[in-house]
Amino acid sequence: MLFPTLDFGLFFLPVLLLVWTVGQASNEWRKIILLLASWIFYGAWDWRFVLLLIASAALNWGCAQAIQRRLDDGRSAQPWLGLGVAANLAILGFFKYFGFFIDQLAPLLVKAGWGRDLPLIEVILPVGISFFTFQGMSYLIDIARRQTAPATFLDTTLLMSFFPHLVAGPIVRASHLVPQFARVPKLTRGMVATALILICWGLFKKTVIASELATGLVDKAFFDPTAQSGLDLLAGAYGYAVQIYCDFSAYSDMAVGLAALLGYRFPRNFLSPYRSGSLQEFWRRWHISLSSWLRDYLYISLGGNRGGVWFICRNLMITMLLGGFWHGAKWTFLIWGALHGGVLAIERLWREWRPAGLPALPRPLAILIIFHIVVAGWIFFRADTLDGALAFFTQLWAFRPGVALASPLLCGLIAFGLAIHFTPPALLPALGRRVAAWPAPLLGLATGLAILIVDAMRFEGVAAFIYYQF
Repeated sequence: MLFPTLDFGLFFLPVLLLVWTVGQASNEWRKIILLLASWIFYGAWDWRFVLLLIASAALNWGCAQAIQRRLDDGRSAQPWLGLGVAANLAILGFFKYFGFFIDQLAPLLVKAGWGRDLPLIEVILPVGISFFTFQGMSYLIDIARRQTAPATFLDTTLLMSFFPHLVAGPIVRASHLVPQFARVPKLTRGMVATALILICWGLFKKTVIASELATGLVDKAFFDPTAQSGLDLLAGAYGYAVQIYCDFSAYSDMAVGLAALLGYRFPRNFLSPYRSGSLQEFWRRWHISLSSWLRDYLYISLGGNRGGVWFICRNLMITMLLGGFWHGAKWTFLIWGALHGGVLAIERLWREWRPAGLPALPRPLAILIIFHIVVAGWIFFRADTLDGALAFFTQLWAFRPGVALASPLLCGLIAFGLAIHFTPPALLPALGRRVAAWPAPLLGLATGLAILIVDAMRFEGVAAFIYYQF
């Protein structure tokens, strides 16, 4: 069930009505309604995996209780924490990486003379499994670190199932969301106004910019790079950089807006990432909930900055390699992670060994360099195979006459998508404060008109969100 569809609208409106009528009388019933709605939302894709979602929540609730008991008794929580993290990783590993490891193992067995037909098991990847397993692991680690307390079974299950962030994030931590579940939320005019603006803005970015760039340019450029000219592939690379930003930030905007209409606050997940002057800054602005997760639960656990510069570089590389592998079981994701880890390590070495008195790069030049490093990484990220990515880079320098993929409309969408990064970050919140003063009928009319305008502007169909596959 995609956010920008009529099906989701018909699902969300009754949920919203029930939450603010039945839910006002009892906070427990409010949470039960939201939990059932979340299972319906997830089950619309495949009902079988609702059971996996419930089992994952039960696993993390049970481990959380055991961890807390050991802490209360003055004993180490590591046995139960290790069991809980290992169980989450086992679930993720089976569904996401089983096929990859079987493919890598089969040729090695043949070379070793042990060639046998390995069992062929078709494993369907549950939508959003990476997000809710990471959610569960962070919950257990925070309890072991005494940064949060175990939640009730209902709150734990809702934390991991809450539909606005279930399938593509942001990864909202228990310490942020569970306290909100504990009290009856209040809906202010400011929350409603800001939520509606975020939803409309997300709809525009997804249905008008991201979907059109995907179908009109990016998918064609990456399908067969050898059939395209270098200029078309260059436009395709820039187009994908805009597509993935508009696609994923649109989902996050709508998730934040939908949660706000239900009375809950999500953290911001994007902050104009392509205006970064370093790759470290990029990761502070891009997919903030994932980058902070990798920092707090992986990088710091590896030792973080507690060591020499080469030790720090090692931690950066391991973190980004695992971050790349988290996105999918393909060599292209590992190379993408290695590229980011390598550049982060180079930045760290440069800060340590930069000659005294050498001036820093002008910020516009630094932004330009980092942007193109990120775009180069996106080529590996988007390519279906390693051979396809290498062909894309090779063909970038080729001249091939013919009909260009990059039409003036698509080039305009790329330019507009990049220009979004240079709007003031406080623009939407400021607009929300102004709109909050409008009378309710005018606010409803304006929202309806905005949705109709976006619907009239969008092209045929709405592509699935990119991060659904993760």
